[in-house]
Amino acid sequence: MLGLVLWSPNPRSVVPIYRHGSEAFLSRQPLYQVEVAMGYLYAPAFAVLYVPLLKLGPSISNFLWHALGFGVLTFAAMRQARKVGGPEQTWLLSFGLFLALPVSLAALRNGQATILLAGACWFLTMSALEGRRAESFFWASLAIIAKPTAIIMLLLAGALRPRLIPVLALAVLVVLAIPYGVAPTGYTNAQYQDFFRMLTSMAVDPTGPFVAADFTAPFARLGITLPEFDATIVRVVAGLLTLWVVLQFDRRLDPNARGLAIFLTAAFYMCVFNPRVEQNTYAMVAVPAGLCIALLWREKGAGATRWLLAALLFVTGLTSVDGRLHDLFHPWFWPIGISIIACVLICWFWTRGRQKMPAGGAAAHG
Repeated sequence: MLGLVLWSPNPRSVVPIYRHGSEAFLSRQPLYQVEVAMGYLYAPAFAVLYVPLLKLGPSISNFLWHALGFGVLTFAAMRQARKVGGPEQTWLLSFGLFLALPVSLAALRNGQATILLAGACWFLTMSALEGRRAESFFWASLAIIAKPTAIIMLLLAGALRPRLIPVLALAVLVVLAIPYGVAPTGYTNAQYQDFFRMLTSMAVDPTGPFVAADFTAPFARLGITLPEFDATIVRVVAGLLTLWVVLQFDRRLDPNARGLAIFLTAAFYMCVFNPRVEQNTYAMVAVPAGLCIALLWREKGAGATRWLLAALLFVTGLTSVDGRLHDLFHPWFWPIGISIIACVLICWFWTRGRQKMPAGGAAAHG
């Protein structure tokens, strides 16, 4: 993949959008197209921190950006595999990444910030559960810079470990303050005004060529338009259910598997119930799902289930390898396939937690 990036840095890549954002910031030009809610969709801090890569030229910056995303996500998966423990950890990691590769391939090739977001949120989950304040601050900051949707993961981390709420709030404030250190206050205020207006318009009424791949996609494929109010109710209910499930996982599961189950649940919500989801966003849930399937594969029993889940995750990614298949399955199949996989794995973790739940009562949070 890195060879392709060096050989052909711009085709099939969103990195030029990142470069455009940094160039616009340096020249004090508007970053956002609020009317169409397309193009540069990241926080002003992203434009600031991409400037060093911009100065290195398109080829080197593209290479380093891809390597950064690959590295953060891969090391997060490695740390999780070591945390899970048990025999054959190398096989567990390798098999999980192999199953996740087809779903993740397009996002990896395009240089999507989703890859960096997934790795940062995964590290944040593990650091928060272990109560590591400095690490939580760093990964929370990086996640917010990568994509604003990371706020969902910060809220979950704060709910899981209330003592970290000041650290997480400080991370958000630092990210918001970064542009003020390198640009005039008036210009920065204008960018933030456009940024928050754009986020509001994206959540309420996505426009332009964007095609949503969230839970509304199957209905849209059938010609059924869900009212925005009804879709919002579904998102809120799903969010509350997600919060309850991760709190239960925190109480019931052993520390080795707790972080994997919680991040899988959070990533599933961020992919299927986020109003601004595209097909490449599913790379965020693909890697933890692959690792969970590999863990299930290592367990005794569940022979048919593990085969079906592995095949479904792998085949879901292959539905975009051909243009005719892509036209047939886009965008309705991915949310259905990933939902089936995630729900089965969440139920498996839930059953596992009930089996290991001590009789004495709840554990304390914080």
